[in-house]
Amino acid sequence: MKLDRIIAVRNNKTVYHDGDLCMKVFGEGFSKADILSEALNLARIEETELNIPKVRSVTVLDGKWTIVSDYVKGKTMAQLIQENPDKRDEYIDTFVGLQLKMHSVRCPKLFKLKDKMNERIRQTDLPATVRYDLHARIKAMPNHTKLCHGDFNPSNVIVTDDGEMYIIDWAHATCGNASADAARTYLKFWLDGEITSAEKYLEAFCEKSETDLKYVKKWMPIVAAAQLVKGNEKEREFLKSWINVVDYE
Repeated sequence: MKLDRIIAVRNNKTVYHDGDLCMKVFGEGFSKADILSEALNLARIEETELNIPKVRSVTVLDGKWTIVSDYVKGKTMAQLIQENPDKRDEYIDTFVGLQLKMHSVRCPKLFKLKDKMNERIRQTDLPATVRYDLHARIKAMPNHTKLCHGDFNPSNVIVTDDGEMYIIDWAHATCGNASADAARTYLKFWLDGEITSAEKYLEAFCEKSETDLKYVKKWMPIVAAAQLVKGNEKEREFLKSWINVVDYE
């Protein structure tokens, strides 16, 4: 396997393409447990009917942990939206439809979303009273068992030339509440500066899933707080602005 054709660079991870294979090479800061956990997520989700690149191996290349999977030829939905801005709403509707298909799938062996949110919030430097309120809010939320991606955004959907859609980057996959997953997608659009797309997305999600907007918004402070442990300083300031448990009562 050759590491000479870079197709993506994200958060201290570099993705290479060599023939029919794709190599996701992890930089410093990722433990063996992190890499094996992501590979296990992929293996479990492979057992569903969703289109995802199949894992071929976990190895070490040039001294760095690497997940090797099938290469999917195509463009990300983010690229398609950028190239065809007049079709943005159409792409977002398709994007939401794919997310709802994902949420219809069950993958019970994955880590529980509520547990992951609680653990991340415990790791933040938020005041104890705020953390207590957020933990209480999580406990009060319904216990669902839907497949949640954890970072579902147009950059993580590859569309092939014949229109097939593949979902990639399952590092944060959990089993839980679809509205929490939608809240994460909404905040991701905001973090990327795509405010209009964020509002269009949330409107489409609530309409297609028949979910009350207020219910999705109840997850916003929780999801924002959980993201604090990995965001940069600029992102942290934005995320903190969403952590007001009073506003979403």
